[in-house]
Amino acid sequence: MKLDLTGRTALVTGSTQGIGAAIATGLARAGARVGVNGRDEKRVREAMSRIADQVPGADLVAVPADVTTPEGVEEVARALPDLDVLVNNLGIFGATPAMEITDEDWRRYFEINVLSAIRLTRRFLPGMKERGWGRVQYIASDSAVVIPAEMIHYGVSKTALLAVGRGFAKEAAGSGVTVNTVMAGPTHTEGVESFVYELVDEQLPWEEAQREFMRVHRPQSLIQRLIEPEEIANMVVYLASPLASATTGGALRVDGGYVDSILP
Repeated sequence: MKLDLTGRTALVTGSTQGIGAAIATGLARAGARVGVNGRDEKRVREAMSRIADQVPGADLVAVPADVTTPEGVEEVARALPDLDVLVNNLGIFGATPAMEITDEDWRRYFEINVLSAIRLTRRFLPGMKERGWGRVQYIASDSAVVIPAEMIHYGVSKTALLAVGRGFAKEAAGSGVTVNTVMAGPTHTEGVESFVYELVDEQLPWEEAQREFMRVHRPQSLIQRLIEPEEIANMVVYLASPLASATTGGALRVDGGYVDSILP
């Protein structure tokens, strides 16, 4: 299969590191013009440099903006007025005992993880529909359906994205625009290695350490290793491509079999 996004313009929110950076790299490799987003311009430029090293000749646009605000969304629109692919990757997480999650915590998680994606969708979906082609994606998590006891506010925000994706897919029905949610499982991102070594023998080589961590602490996983960000990016790039034209309104799992269910 040839995943060709030549001539298409994409935005990946929160793409200076981790899954977002991997998605931006994958879209650039497929030929898309990619907007790299973060709040700090220096970090955006550094991320672009790393992507360019991996994809020589990549067509990248710096989009430093706080997309959790209406003003930030308009900054994005000025930089990328005719967006073809919108990947709502930005999100925060953190462990807090259930009874200690404050009203402000709930609001903050909803504002960043959910409402920012809704605002961007409202801003760019109409143009996609007018042009008769577009891709909107939301990066959710296995936590959307396996709510973590230690961070239910995070889990609920990801559950909300499943509904948001399904709802906007109906709004885009028959227009040539697809809308989907990608559910990522336990992923090898920045800081995870130190976290793993807090829980397993620090003398173990990394490959053995992560498998021990998954065996003991994430036994639901069927691949019994952490997912690499590039593996999640592969799904996102496919869904962004013309080859995925019949896939919409879905919640697609890249979770290594973590969720013990046939359907989300």
